Amino acid sequence: MRVKIGSSKLVKPFYEGNPPSTKDYIPLSVFDKVTYDQHVAIIYAYRPPTPPNAIIELGLKKALAVYREWAGRLGKDDNGEPIILLNNEGVRFVEASTDCALDHTAHIRPSSSLLSLHPSLESVVELVQVQITRFSCGSMVVGFTAHHLVADGNATSKFLVAWGQACRGLKINPRPFHDRTIFSPKNPPNFDFEHRGVEYITKSFKKVYPLIDNSVDDIVAHKIHYTAEFLSKLKAKASSNNGTNKPFSTFESLVAHLWRAITKARGINGLETTQVRISVDGRARLIPRVPNEYFGNLVLWAFARAKVKDLLSEPLPYAATLLHEAVANVNDNYFKSFIDFANHKVKGENLVPNAVADTNESILWPNLEVDSWLRFPFYDLDFGEGGPYIFMPSFSPTEGMIFLLPSFIGDGSIDVFVPLFRQNLTTFKQICFSLD
Repeated sequence: MRVKIGSSKLVKPFYEGNPPSTKDYIPLSVFDKVTYDQHVAIIYAYRPPTPPNAIIELGLKKALAVYREWAGRLGKDDNGEPIILLNNEGVRFVEASTDCALDHTAHIRPSSSLLSLHPSLESVVELVQVQITRFSCGSMVVGFTAHHLVADGNATSKFLVAWGQACRGLKINPRPFHDRTIFSPKNPPNFDFEHRGVEYITKSFKKVYPLIDNSVDDIVAHKIHYTAEFLSKLKAKASSNNGTNKPFSTFESLVAHLWRAITKARGINGLETTQVRISVDGRARLIPRVPNEYFGNLVLWAFARAKVKDLLSEPLPYAATLLHEAVANVNDNYFKSFIDFANHKVKGENLVPNAVADTNESILWPNLEVDSWLRFPFYDLDFGEGGPYIFMPSFSPTEGMIFLLPSFIGDGSIDVFVPLFRQNLTTFKQICFSLD
C-alpha cells in the first residue's frame, strides 16, 4: 500500500467570540509528570459514505477551542517546571490518499503497514496529529496521535467524542474539567506507601534487561477475538472457589488467563518472577471523587507478581486473585500517598519517573503490561455518517505490551492485541482459547 500525502498543515482553534490570551499556560500535575513522555497513535476506519475533509477539519478547530491544551505546546515556566503553553500554535492535519481499496484483512491489521496511516511519532512538537487517508473504494482511515503528557486514555477518548459532536453541528457535551491544580499534598504529608522503584527511580538506576536470544525484529503482533460466550465461561472458571460471593470482573478473568498463557508460551524458567503492570484510573478512587470529565492524566499502576511455577501450577483463580488484590490496593490512600511523595521527595532525592526508562523499552519479558480501553468511548467518534467499524492501536512492537479493546460488534466480545516473539507465537495460538 502506497500512501500519497496531499497536504500537511497546522490547524488552529476556531473561537466564536474573542479568542483567549495566548500567554496563558497550564502546569503539569504530578500525574502528568510521571506518565509516558511520548505520542500514542490510534487508527479508525470508516465505510462510505464519509464526510468531506473540510467538515472534519472545521469540527477539529471547534473542538480545539474547548480543549485548548491540544493546540498548545510543551514548555517550561520561569522555575523550570513543565507546563502546557496555551499559545494556539495548532495541531498537524494531513490529507492523504491511496489508489487501492481498503481491505481490512490486509491493510488494517497489527503490522508495520499501519505506520503509513498516521504521521510519524518521532521529534514531534505538535501535541496532536491527524491524518485522513482516502481509499479508492470510498473508505476513510483516520490516524490520530496524541502526546501522553497532556492526557490519559480516558480524557483523550472524550476529546475524540467532542470532535465528532462538533463535526455534526452539536454542542460539545459534557465539557472538560481543566483544573490540574486540585491535587494538593497534605500538611503534614503522609508517605504510607513506597513509591521509590515504583513510580520513580533514581537517575543512576540501570535497568537489567533479560538474557534472551530474540531481538526487536523478531516481535510480531497478534490479534485475538474473544467472544462473549468464551468470556462468560472464563469468568465463571476464574471466579470458582475464590473465597468470596462476588465474581471477578471480565477484565480480571481475561488478564489472568492471558498472563498464564503468555508465560507458558514464553517458556520462562519456573523460578523466575513475572509481573503484570495495570493502569488504574484515579477519578473514581480519590475521595472526594474527581469529575469523570477531568482532562489530563490521572493514572497510577498496579503490579501483580508471581513465581512462574506458581502461576502455571495453580488454577486460574490464583492469578485472578493476585490481579484483583493488586488493583484494589491502588486506592484513595495510595493515590494521596503518591501526591505527597511526588511533591515532597522527588526533587530532593533526584528521582525521575520510572516511565522515562520504560518509554524506550521494547522487550518486557518476563513481564507484561496491560492497557485496557474497554470502558472508553472510542467507538463514539462519529463525524456525521456513523461510527467506525475498526478501531485499534497503531503498530507498536513492544513485546509483552497488551491492548484490550471492546469489539466493534458491540456484543460484549473483546479484541486483544498481543505482541510476542515469533518463536513463542505458535504455542500461544495453540493455548490462548484453552480453558484448562
